[in-house]
Amino acid sequence: MNAVSPASTAPLHGLTVIDLSLTTPGAYASVFLADAGADVIMVEPPAGNPMRKETGWPALARGKKSVTLDLQTDTGLTALHDLLRSADVLITTSRPAALERLGLTPDDLADLNPRLVSASITGWGTTGPWANDKGYEALVLARMGVFHGKAQMSERPGPSFTPTPWAAWGAAHTAVQGVLSALYERESSGVGQHVEADLLRGAASMDTYNWFFELVCARWPDAYQAMYAFDDQGRPAAPLIYPLLVAQTKDGHWLQFAQTEPRLFFAMMTEFGLAHVFADPYWQGLPIFEDVERRVELRDIMLEKVRERTLAEWQHVFDTNPDVSAEIFNDPVAALDHPQLQHDGRVVTVDDPDLGPVRQPSTLVHVDGKPLTELRPAPRLGADTEQVLAGIASGSNASSTTDAPTGALPLAGVTILELGSMFAAPYGATLLTDLGARVLKVEPLAGDSMRGLVAFPEAGGAKVLQGKESVALDINTPEGLAIVHELAKKSDIVLQSYRAGAAERIGVDAATLKALNPDLVYLNAPGYGTGGPYGGRPAYAPSVGAASGLSMSDLGGLDLHGENLEEIKRIALRRHTAGANPSVQADGVAALGVASSMLLGLLARKRGYPMGDMTATMLSSATHALMDRNIDYANRPEPPVSDPDLYGLGALYRLYEASDGWIFLAAPQDSEWNTLVEALKPYTDLAQQKFSTPDLRRTHATDLAESLDAVLRTRSKFEWEKDLGAQDIGCVAVTERTPESHLQGDEYFEAGYTVLADSPIFDEHRRLAPLTRFSRSKVKADAGCTIGEHTDSILAEIGFDPERIAELREKGIVG
Repeated sequence: MNAVSPASTAPLHGLTVIDLSLTTPGAYASVFLADAGADVIMVEPPAGNPMRKETGWPALARGKKSVTLDLQTDTGLTALHDLLRSADVLITTSRPAALERLGLTPDDLADLNPRLVSASITGWGTTGPWANDKGYEALVLARMGVFHGKAQMSERPGPSFTPTPWAAWGAAHTAVQGVLSALYERESSGVGQHVEADLLRGAASMDTYNWFFELVCARWPDAYQAMYAFDDQGRPAAPLIYPLLVAQTKDGHWLQFAQTEPRLFFAMMTEFGLAHVFADPYWQGLPIFEDVERRVELRDIMLEKVRERTLAEWQHVFDTNPDVSAEIFNDPVAALDHPQLQHDGRVVTVDDPDLGPVRQPSTLVHVDGKPLTELRPAPRLGADTEQVLAGIASGSNASSTTDAPTGALPLAGVTILELGSMFAAPYGATLLTDLGARVLKVEPLAGDSMRGLVAFPEAGGAKVLQGKESVALDINTPEGLAIVHELAKKSDIVLQSYRAGAAERIGVDAATLKALNPDLVYLNAPGYGTGGPYGGRPAYAPSVGAASGLSMSDLGGLDLHGENLEEIKRIALRRHTAGANPSVQADGVAALGVASSMLLGLLARKRGYPMGDMTATMLSSATHALMDRNIDYANRPEPPVSDPDLYGLGALYRLYEASDGWIFLAAPQDSEWNTLVEALKPYTDLAQQKFSTPDLRRTHATDLAESLDAVLRTRSKFEWEKDLGAQDIGCVAVTERTPESHLQGDEYFEAGYTVLADSPIFDEHRRLAPLTRFSRSKVKADAGCTIGEHTDSILAEIGFDPERIAELREKGIVG
């Protein structure tokens, strides 16, 4: 294992986290904190956390302690309350009513320990129409419209289920960001507070641009029509299909190309032997054609060109032609063999005393090229109970503070200098603007290329630009670089996402900027790495999705191959839908990791544990989002796998067709069976011998699914949602719109999931509400900005007078 910093200098050293969660979102949140040096104590029921049976447990519980308490007894509850009196952080994933029964409401916790930062992760939030509904991940994705957006992953009609933990990852990191921000604020105020995150907002955070595309189409339907990658017949409908080609090689391997820049697309077509099409009148307008036949013809030609060569032959192209690249569609386990991850030491093996060697991703954040801390195995059940409980009386966080400050932004006064483009890293900075950080976005005179991604001007970048101040300049000139250096002197964080070597060539690398400002928190957030075999390659969401295993995870592990062009086209459509759907994809995954990483560095500096040069890559973040399924060890249990038609994970956790659409039924726990039987008794008899035990229900899963399918078709989807939901059974009507369109509706606005913002381009509009809520601190929800909108005011702050600014503008240095 790589050498790491000693635990005493880990950024969260000395902080105690109590993890009461029994589900994936809580585990993802607390493992990030444990990896950063926090003392994470899992409180488990006497029978153990049910997640212990899952594939990812050895990684998701690594470095934590285990204490067993029976919270149904007064003794267990008293011990928990005593633990909380000396803790810094509490993480829960129970519904509000359950926490109230345990005496763990925000008011209860504040009375127990005024310095405590408590984080609640729920399915829907603690207020609004669904606050006490079951919060299973699939219910959230179904109601949002994610399954509708994934429909073309399967060849049957209707929505497609995805087992990838998109919402769990999103909710976990929005909770982490709330916790770290509240701890940062506590360093000044001395008082903790309650933080809330939920799966709905966590999943919605994955989209980085489609929100405003849907807004434009809704506002001006006569001028702008929603254009998706493929039409209902599976024919290409959008120009990005060609640069983001999904194709099968001669020997049956699948490649995801990522040639979105014009010069890269030209290089790709040249490699295909198709450079002549750019001068051929027949292909005028490439890659945008009005007639469908020509769109289909071009894709057919490109698919055949890829099929002329084996994977080895294509790999030689990628190794020798820096302008052409593609990634293999890896399954999550195989993804850990990626050359870049291996080069960066981002895959480690931890010896587990029971399981043996466990291969898994290293820490999400690396510092000075090494993992953040040395990883320790997951604890045995109750291994730390005696020691932890014996130490309860040794300390308390009780505070005499009575006047807790309220109403301030938790990151007020923090300035982030953003150097980079497109989505993954910049959107991470966007998330922190809602918490009060000031983000100075340096972009070229023509603007960040994401601004022109979609047909309506500025719509492509509007979401990532929310809350930022834009300074447009030519960083490649001495004068432009000098401006960036001056801004770095006045910043707290520098975020850069250039490809390997670019920051050094430009003069904005960590060594240069820290020489100007030794207190800087510096985060590298490239696609692949700051060096290594892939460091210089472009990284886009679909290619990283393929490389990391996200795409294959979405497909439920279905590794499909075609024998002829027609089969290849159908399978390519399914793979493209898995990897390039804008609602949930690798850009959003990486952005959440970037935001958490910056906050970690900021808090570490304030606590007196300043970190070196931090790195969090897009590829490595994607592997972290799959830690529930990509770790490898002997005799590991297989992760849940979808059925071949992508209905779900079994008869009691899957999509069903109602009389007027689709529902998702979620009753996977044994404890939910009798309630479901009673609820459906007026319609069918499930109290049959062959369904009477969990083992029998698994044995007869096909019969059970057929019985449920027959009865659920008899009523409308909203009737089932209302009636089953009233009996506390997880059931939602599947939304048949994209999430970004659906979430802009009145229902979500009135429930507080969206808020109003005022944009210089889009005027008043609805945007996603801040992802994290605080009991004392406030948040804000600003709109985007135009190119260079703040250039003059920012330059004035660092001492430039109007005459000097005008001179720089005349010389083409600022805009």
